Amino acid sequence: MANPLLELKKLGQSVWYDNLNRELIVSSRLRRMVEEDGVCGGTSNPSIFEKAVASGDVYDESLRELAGQGKDVAAIYDGLTVTDVQQSADVFRRVYDDTASADGYASLEVPPDLANDTQASIEAARRLFAALDRPNVMIKIPGTQAGLPAIEQCLSEGINVNITLLFGVDNYEQVAWAYVSALEKRLTAGQPIDRIASVASFFVSRVDTLTDEKLEEKIAAAASDAQRKELGSLLGKAAVANAKIAYAKYKEIFSGPRWRALASKGARVQRCLWASTSTKNPAYRDVVYAEELIGPDTVNTLPQNTLDAFREHGRAAATLEAGLDDARETIQRIERAGIDFKAVTDELQVQGVKLFCDSFDKALETIRDKRDALRAAKARV
Repeated sequence: MANPLLELKKLGQSVWYDNLNRELIVSSRLRRMVEEDGVCGGTSNPSIFEKAVASGDVYDESLRELAGQGKDVAAIYDGLTVTDVQQSADVFRRVYDDTASADGYASLEVPPDLANDTQASIEAARRLFAALDRPNVMIKIPGTQAGLPAIEQCLSEGINVNITLLFGVDNYEQVAWAYVSALEKRLTAGQPIDRIASVASFFVSRVDTLTDEKLEEKIAAAASDAQRKELGSLLGKAAVANAKIAYAKYKEIFSGPRWRALASKGARVQRCLWASTSTKNPAYRDVVYAEELIGPDTVNTLPQNTLDAFREHGRAAATLEAGLDDARETIQRIERAGIDFKAVTDELQVQGVKLFCDSFDKALETIRDKRDALRAAKARV
């Protein structure tokens, strides 16, 4: 049977893997995913890295070497994650070359505790991009209000940027225009723009999780069966609707006169990337966020369980641009139910920054514990 993952490419969507780690690379599993499933990029974050370090001994040799150089815990974290992303980028390099730099990227995130510090984010992005020293890498910067000027500055300097933790359409629009403005600055300065790459990572499933929570509260307090039925019909609908509206905004921005002027000089669009696409609610189809958001010039980052599920029973069809009017009506109905949807997406971004900060702190703690255990074991020899 045909692999549905390979069909996505024919529909203009790239599959990236949402779990880059050392074991995946050294076991050659990542290379096989590229060859067999058409995976053509990947992302990492502090949560992924912390789980990878804690789960086995694949990092021990590198950790021991970095600790032996007298590096502190934060520097060890940098050393380990930079190596992971460098090696992942090397696996994706053939994709990058075959697509003339349109695809084949690996992403590394700036420390998430910098999400509300513009200048520190810029400095961290510069440092990490230089350390990675690969053309097919992106630096992840959260799309917070403090992150927006950092994103524009880094792109204007030629740093590829993956803008992460986007939930609201208004915020997405700010990010898209930051990309346009950065390319305009480069063009004005006489710098090339044809090799600048960026994606806007729009988080999906978490939108349903929080919206459903608020809808369930409304259902519990409903005064009639008709009201309960109306509210119940909105469960599990917000995330896909929100993403479809964001994509419509993408099409509007990247077809206007400012963009056409840049495209004539070789600029590539900033693709929408669907992140957090695993299904959190077991009542929903396990590939719903993969099946319902398939369209041109997009990326879907799939974790292992969703990748496997889509390979097994996913349906590849052009779905992203279907039902846009229904999507807008869905969000309007949620608003009419008394739920401030912008407040939901704003809250999700704040939550997302905190979750990544917590994972980052946990990763540093895990590295510290492993370093100390390795030192103790060496002392006993």
